[in-house]
Amino acid sequence: MDFKEINFKVDNGIAVLTLNRPDIRNAISGVEIIEEMEAACKIVNLDMTIKVMILTAVDPAFSSGGNIKDMAEKKGMFAGSPVEIMESYRRNIQRIPLAVHHVETPTIAAVNGPAIGAGCDLALMCDMRVASEKAKFGETFINIGLIPGDGGAYFLPRAVGMAKACELTFTGDIIDAPQALKIGLVNDVVSHEKLMESAQKLAEKIVSKASAALRMTKRLLYMGQKHGLKELLEQSAAYQALCHYSDEHQKALSALLKK
Repeated sequence: MDFKEINFKVDNGIAVLTLNRPDIRNAISGVEIIEEMEAACKIVNLDMTIKVMILTAVDPAFSSGGNIKDMAEKKGMFAGSPVEIMESYRRNIQRIPLAVHHVETPTIAAVNGPAIGAGCDLALMCDMRVASEKAKFGETFINIGLIPGDGGAYFLPRAVGMAKACELTFTGDIIDAPQALKIGLVNDVVSHEKLMESAQKLAEKIVSKASAALRMTKRLLYMGQKHGLKELLEQSAAYQALCHYSDEHQKALSALLKK
């Protein structure tokens, strides 16, 4: 696919998806950027040589979420009757949480600036988050009389717990990077200049691990959030049996035995 709204590259097992619409603060409600993000996620899932994906954006913002101008003018995905808008959400922006959350490799959000509304939720769709000191986070839908329409009610409580998720969602408060670190919304906060370097270092640690085992481990971690222990153990036994027969496992055993 010829990417225009995003940049996408793969190097040494690390995919980097960069939102590239700084002119609209990387708003993500346009059909084109949605399709490109979805396509990039599919590439990652189909290429077993890719072991991790970094999601970031061109400065100054990570993402402002939905396009406020389009909302005010009732155009794009915000045009039409209530039923038409509901279908537009389902057929457009809600494709992003399904695509990003279901990337089979570990994912890292490198949050370079404000992540507001759906932009905050986009960061939460990733498995891990590294924040620039310039990052800000806000589940701000309530401030314009809306609800989290792109999965925020699913992702935010899982990241920070129900009580804090309720506080952030009901108040629409915007918090800075140190506050986000304190409540567990992000894994680390670094200087703006070192953001991609830090995300890359984390990605490189992951890249050194077995590809198939990484993907299976990610599935198990998320299965554990919604399935009982018995079901999880059953799936774990099946995945473990597959791993025992992998070349990566055999090579790792040989290396340990040599030591």
